[in-house]
Amino acid sequence: MTEVSSAEHEAIEWDLEPGAVIERKQLHVKYGGRTQGGIGPSAKTPNVMIFTDPIAGEKHGYYDGWMPDGLFHYSGEGQYGDQRMLSGNASILNHEAEGRALRVFQGARGNVTYLGRFAVAGWYEADAPETGDGPLRKVIVFRLRPLDIPAKHPGTKLGRLLADQHETVTEIDIERLETEKTFVDPNREPYEAERRESKLVLDFSAYLRAKGYRVNRQRILPEGETRPLLTDLYVPDLDVLIEAKGSVTRENMRMALGQLIDYNRFVRAKYQAVLLPSKPRADLVGLANAAGQAIIWPQGSGYQCSDADLLPHP
Repeated sequence: MTEVSSAEHEAIEWDLEPGAVIERKQLHVKYGGRTQGGIGPSAKTPNVMIFTDPIAGEKHGYYDGWMPDGLFHYSGEGQYGDQRMLSGNASILNHEAEGRALRVFQGARGNVTYLGRFAVAGWYEADAPETGDGPLRKVIVFRLRPLDIPAKHPGTKLGRLLADQHETVTEIDIERLETEKTFVDPNREPYEAERRESKLVLDFSAYLRAKGYRVNRQRILPEGETRPLLTDLYVPDLDVLIEAKGSVTRENMRMALGQLIDYNRFVRAKYQAVLLPSKPRADLVGLANAAGQAIIWPQGSGYQCSDADLLPHP
């Protein structure tokens, strides 16, 4: 990076006020910085300019914007693989040490709106897909403290959810279509297996309700996390936590068993079970038994369970 003298810096004073609209091309002509991308550290002036497009970003699991902590959360750069604290990300983290002001703009092309000056108040890691709906990877999210504007109310879907989540575990209706991918990879269409899982859950819920049992789901927000976990089904009268899978494969069984272990750190259900579309082979039943979990599958007009005492009898 080219060093700029203090005299040159002073010759170009920042004269944009929060709310000002400017063409991005003209912004960089005056203040320097990259003309493309989300992060533009300048070698011409002591500024790091960052650009956010919340509507486009939210479709891909990037929830840039105000959060309930009163800070502006901003996703780092890097489209493929785990993001690292290099290049533009490092320029955000180190902006104060390098004597730079951190300037946030809404919009990425054409006219952009200056939101104000911020300072880094920390950062964390979250999951989001690669560009082009690729696999999930680690992304860096900066917490930015406003210096010349007041904090605003959360505007993203995730921000509003976090503002309403006052407990680690919240009960939600079984019919709510939220899934973990709703907040991690919202742009991706559900796979056929996921649609089968949803039908399994709804059918089994109807069966239990017909027998007088209450059913719900649990939304979990572990401490320090900003993406919720969503259970498939909880039956409070039986104290059983259930994870559904749309096909009977070893991979799905392993995933379900791990998800139940993860969820049950917070739900603390007495029993855990995997709901499958058909009876699994013997070794998969043995796998569930080894994990201390049961397997449930439809049979005739009812359901069977590897633990005969877990389900209500027909």
